[in-house]
Amino acid sequence: MIYDCLIIGAGPAGITAAIYLKRANLNIAVIEKDSPGGLMNKSSLIENYPGVKKTTGPDLAYKFYEQLNDYKVPYIQGEVTEIKDLGKTKIVKTNNQEFETKTVLLAVGRSPKKLDNLKETNGISFCSLCDGHLYKNEDVVIIGGGSSALEEALYLANICSKVTIIYRGKELKGDNSLIERVENKENISIMYEAEIKEAISENNRLEKVVLTNGKEVKTKACFIFIGYEPATKFLKTLDILDEKGYIITDEFGGTRISGIYAAGDIIKKEAYQIVTAASDGVIAATSIIKKLSLEE
Repeated sequence: MIYDCLIIGAGPAGITAAIYLKRANLNIAVIEKDSPGGLMNKSSLIENYPGVKKTTGPDLAYKFYEQLNDYKVPYIQGEVTEIKDLGKTKIVKTNNQEFETKTVLLAVGRSPKKLDNLKETNGISFCSLCDGHLYKNEDVVIIGGGSSALEEALYLANICSKVTIIYRGKELKGDNSLIERVENKENISIMYEAEIKEAISENNRLEKVVLTNGKEVKTKACFIFIGYEPATKFLKTLDILDEKGYIITDEFGGTRISGIYAAGDIIKKEAYQIVTAASDGVIAATSIIKKLSLEE
């Protein structure tokens, strides 16, 4: 079977695109290696998605997934390892299957950046919603000073005894409303112009972090929120990436390769938000619909 389109990634961009493509009666499927919803699943609080005043990331992700199920879109669990351009069709290889499709929509999003000098051991986490409950009434630290770090600091402050934000900048860079709430939270402290040198563990449990200035901070967990990078390593054989690994697209979501489109946080753009990812999905899906209708 040859699909009309395979959507790689079930975040807001991929799911939105799938809904539009299915409504156009196209033969499609979504391939996802993790849970539907993408990075939404790691967000403890969402307050800027139109029509939803306040929710958690997993709750919003589930609503996206429910709508995808309502349209009976096939959902394939697997990690895409390679895409081959055959001209009129493309081959999409996963870790255990292979598919042929007329078009591909890349919507795999981004993944959290890591600190090279910190080994991933017990106590090092990139998701407070996933792991925060493990450190109830304990002292924890957060690395980062943007909106994501501040949102997670506020979430952890309601679980943990103390939250210390360690930030290399001179002032926080998140939304003003978040900064004000963080600064007024009694059990959140901020260390400016500070960076972690190493994490010290005993019996495979984190005990403290050492800063580059020699100071030590006792902690049972270190949550890292220093930004994101595109999850495009499997696309390096295709000439569609910029120097930072983001996919270059035109205004219609098309890449340099005919039949390969991209949407969401994986593309080079100004704003990385749930609402812009959904918009990208609509634009790319509309372009795919037009392309396939012209080829009939």
